Amino acid sequence: MFTKILIANRGAIACRIMRTLRRMKIESVAVFTKADALSRHVLDADTSVCIGDGLASESYLCPDKILEAARQTGAQAIHPGYGFLSENAWFAEQCMAQGICFLGPTPEQIRTFGLKHTARTLARQFDVPMLPGTGLLENIETACQEAHRIGYPVMLKSTAGGGGIGMRLCRDQQELLDAYESVGNLAQSNFSNAGLFLEKYIDQARHIEVQIFGDGRGNVIALGERDCSMQRRNQKVIEETPAPGLSSSTRTALQETAVRLMKSVQYQSAGTVEYVYDAEADRFYFLEVNTRLQVEHGVTEMATGIDLVEWMVLLGAGALPSLASFTVQPQGAAIQARVYAENPAKNFQPSSGLLSAVDFPATARIETWVDAGCEVSAFYDPMLAKIIVHAADRDQAIDHLIAALNQTMLYGIETNLDYLKQVLSGMVFRSGQVNTKYLAGFYYQPSSLDVLNAGVQTTVQDYPGRTGYWNVGVPPSGPMDSLAFRLANRLVGNPNEAAGLEITLSGPTLRFNCNTLIAVCGAPIDIWLDDKPLEQWRSHCIPAGALLRFGKIRQSGSRAYLAVQGGIQVPDYLGSKSTFTLGQFGGHAGRALRAGDVLHILPVRETTTGTLPAECIPHYTHHWEIGVLYGPHGAPDFFTEDDIDTFFATDWKVHHNSSRTGVRLLGPKPQWARKDGGEAGLHPSNIHDNAYAVGTIDFTGDMPIILGPDGPSLGGFVCPAVIAQAELWKTGQLKPGDSVRFYPLTTEHALLLEQQQDKMIREPDTFTRAAADIPACPTGRGNPVLHRIPADNGQVQVVYRQSGDKYLLIEYGEPILDIALHFRAHALMAWLQQRIDQKDLPGILDITPGIRSLQIHYDSRLLARDRLLNRLIAAEQDLPAIDDMEIPSRIVHLPLSWDDAATRLAIEKYMQSVRSDAPWCPSNIEFIRRMNGLENIEAVKRIVFDASYLVMGLGDVYLGAPVATPVDPRHRLVTTKYNPARTWTPENAVGIGGAYLCIYGMEGPGGYQFVGRTVQMWNRYRQTRDFVAGKPWLLRFFDQIRFYPVSERELLELRQDFITGRFTLRTEETIFSLRAYQAFLQQHADSIRVFKSRQQQAFEAERERWQREGVQQSNDEDMLDYACTKSEINLPDGAHAVSSDVTGTVWRLLIEIRQTVSAGDPVIIIESMKMEITLSAPVSGVVQQISCKQGDYVCSGQLLLIVQEE
Repeated sequence: MFTKILIANRGAIACRIMRTLRRMKIESVAVFTKADALSRHVLDADTSVCIGDGLASESYLCPDKILEAARQTGAQAIHPGYGFLSENAWFAEQCMAQGICFLGPTPEQIRTFGLKHTARTLARQFDVPMLPGTGLLENIETACQEAHRIGYPVMLKSTAGGGGIGMRLCRDQQELLDAYESVGNLAQSNFSNAGLFLEKYIDQARHIEVQIFGDGRGNVIALGERDCSMQRRNQKVIEETPAPGLSSSTRTALQETAVRLMKSVQYQSAGTVEYVYDAEADRFYFLEVNTRLQVEHGVTEMATGIDLVEWMVLLGAGALPSLASFTVQPQGAAIQARVYAENPAKNFQPSSGLLSAVDFPATARIETWVDAGCEVSAFYDPMLAKIIVHAADRDQAIDHLIAALNQTMLYGIETNLDYLKQVLSGMVFRSGQVNTKYLAGFYYQPSSLDVLNAGVQTTVQDYPGRTGYWNVGVPPSGPMDSLAFRLANRLVGNPNEAAGLEITLSGPTLRFNCNTLIAVCGAPIDIWLDDKPLEQWRSHCIPAGALLRFGKIRQSGSRAYLAVQGGIQVPDYLGSKSTFTLGQFGGHAGRALRAGDVLHILPVRETTTGTLPAECIPHYTHHWEIGVLYGPHGAPDFFTEDDIDTFFATDWKVHHNSSRTGVRLLGPKPQWARKDGGEAGLHPSNIHDNAYAVGTIDFTGDMPIILGPDGPSLGGFVCPAVIAQAELWKTGQLKPGDSVRFYPLTTEHALLLEQQQDKMIREPDTFTRAAADIPACPTGRGNPVLHRIPADNGQVQVVYRQSGDKYLLIEYGEPILDIALHFRAHALMAWLQQRIDQKDLPGILDITPGIRSLQIHYDSRLLARDRLLNRLIAAEQDLPAIDDMEIPSRIVHLPLSWDDAATRLAIEKYMQSVRSDAPWCPSNIEFIRRMNGLENIEAVKRIVFDASYLVMGLGDVYLGAPVATPVDPRHRLVTTKYNPARTWTPENAVGIGGAYLCIYGMEGPGGYQFVGRTVQMWNRYRQTRDFVAGKPWLLRFFDQIRFYPVSERELLELRQDFITGRFTLRTEETIFSLRAYQAFLQQHADSIRVFKSRQQQAFEAERERWQREGVQQSNDEDMLDYACTKSEINLPDGAHAVSSDVTGTVWRLLIEIRQTVSAGDPVIIIESMKMEITLSAPVSGVVQQISCKQGDYVCSGQLLLIVQEE
């Protein structure tokens, strides 16, 4: 028996063959291209060999590459699967010549039947019924003559290959002339043989085939027949066994004829004899022989219980028992549906892209190659999966298959899943009265909408977004203006949580493929339904085929919302359908919509329309007043009293560089109550990382930013106020240039506002706003500190800080880095989790630890703040003694590419587009050396690789990104963060900020000083040995990170293998004992003191140098303001604006003023987080105005140039 077999194929068949090999305990070898690197067949194989980039003609169709891979790996046999080289006689000969067993027919048999014109000659010799046809055609003239003789319609066929490729129905001579060259070219490119022949076409034909198996010694058996009549463009879609509606005599004749033909050549291995069946005349005609395993072989296996792949392997090894010893008795009915990557609503055009969600039922046999995270390329056959069921009879099998398709999810690209369900549910298929033409006339009714134009940024969101993952750095996302979003859902009869579209600045153009009910709410925006204006704040019936076109937001506001009855149908990711574009997950393919996308919706339930009362429509303005709660950080600890007075008295200006991540504000700079952040950083805004509240206003340096729904969960900046829940919607409507004034609220006022808002959404028709219930400006702003337990007799100080009306921040001890304080916060977190598990504290949504703090997110409608506060104060008496705590820990060894090229590129881009004179440029590592008084860069490197970094928080910069500090204080390198932050940071860059190390979980903005790059912290779609229990994040609290050096090239290879599970990390289980750690600190107290003293001196020296040289500690906004001044203009008739789709830098201007351009011509390249983004001319015309220059920093939606249409 063989010990190793190479599979000369890809996709579903490769995976199916591996399944049998695994059961037979035979090692499998996969061949693959770079385009297939994440295919399941590559990951499941015992060994895999890359044989090319993507083109089949340069990889899977290259015998030499396949044979070389077999020699390289020591494979004793090759299974060709179907397609590609499975019917290549020369390849089979070469296998034999090199001592490798070809698991299939002999080369002579492949030649005999592989060329269909020779197969017809042989079939005629053995009295197999034949359709009128030709031999091999010499040229187009001969083809026309023969077609005239046979009589139209005829089928033009390639003599080589199969699978429906290289076939064309020709109903007259013109169609034959049109098809001849293209069919020949297709056959040449797919099968390296351009030979063609003609065959009479039967109009109402069925396609029936007989599965046979021969032992090569003259014994051949039939294993039943299959009906493959459900075809589209000669490509099989649904196959079944037994063929419905055949008489027993016809069934017997089909099988006996097939066996007689194959015995004539002493056929060996699996094969199929195919027939055209004329149901009306009850006659069948020979079509062709496929000398390979068929795509649909699975239905025969399900009915017979025979593993055809196993038989092929046993035969090749000389171990197959006599065929006479097998009893073949097909039982019941089996049906297979092929799932294709194609769009049935657009003439079945191929669909390629990323599959963001994949799920198959356990109730069916699934043969597939895809998993979530797979990229479906345009290089290969579009088949994604075969779904096969078996039942006692045909009706039950149809029901089982429909149920299996209903349970199947393939999201990210278009598939034929809904099409299959409609075909199977139809009476024609159920009756068995099908033919090969049936699908050509089948009417498919999609429940979807097409995105013809995507707008500036249109995303799928749901309410309240993604909750419960704040402690691992996953933001809630969701609608930025949840009030307009919920009202839109209310108008179409949806629950609050139904997914809809968020439209920013300028909207999309959508074509609806089915009837539905919609509503548009939010900022005033131009909308047309089939060129007629559409009113906001009411529901509308939309007929199938209608075009809904959005223009630009008019006047005030930034966002509008489209609700569709039943909601946008996208899969959940971590419990929500909301799009988190930075994390590249949720919504539609984890990104903003693009032209060509298809969104699925539900068939309309009812068509009753309604209008929202005028009193319920929010007021949009350019001058906003937003209610906040003072805290968690205030005066006199962080700010002066004057700073806080100024904060509330200022009309802050909205910066153009604002987004769902955060809204930047321009205004006076604080005076600050302290000179720096101590160990946390040089700037007085720096603090030891703690959890943020959504809607917090944090000062990153001297600039305040309102944390948006896509903002980070952890950070090291002070926050003087948090926006009340009921006021958060206003942040979604802030527009560059708007003014914002904050006014203080109490928790009671905030709760009343929220309750009023909920009631208005729930009962808009009966709602009456009682203005007297909400004082416009409560007297006094209160105290951000709600309670303080002083330090006393072993009790560390505890400070309870107000953080909006939905969050409470608990801080332990003094503002220093002390791991014992983190233990204390961990003890409280464990106590709280126990209460939550016991349902003793309903209303707690999540708990997020910081360095010396714990933030509790709670629903104040279910849990009063005072009750929560009292329970927490009392809990301090119940917490265990910290000194005795021992916490499970892992030592996780991570590869680190020191001073990686990706981080150097990020620094270069920062210097070009943000700040060229920053003291940490051009080398972050040199800056770290200087800040810590080290002799050379090598000393920095030695410390980083010697240190053991204790993970104290996750999600510092999103997605499980650790904030960690060295266990040994002598390894704690201290530095300040970028100010202002970078606009782009490479995924998994490793940096130091304050006294902490962070590994970035994804691309995005950032401020930590780079030292290198490592492997992924987050695995979006795959579970591996390192990413387990359904968690896409790698690390846990109290893990210890240790780095080991690798080269840039090695890291790139490790990153590719790590995400698929082919590379696994070395981890060691251990225990972190605080008592043992305190003993370590005492033992090394003197050397720790010396290290810190030298570090502090260098820290002070650097700050003095900044003051002496006038180095800016905050960004000059003049350059940023320049971009804003040219954004708002009136376009004359025929003028079309080109606006930036993203915030970034003008990387290249590809046009000049007064230059003529054509629609689609590239005009500008913007550099942003996602590298280079090309903008194109919207129309053909002349460039009339250019409002930017190379190197300019531009914001999303900003006008860059104008093209006058000609």
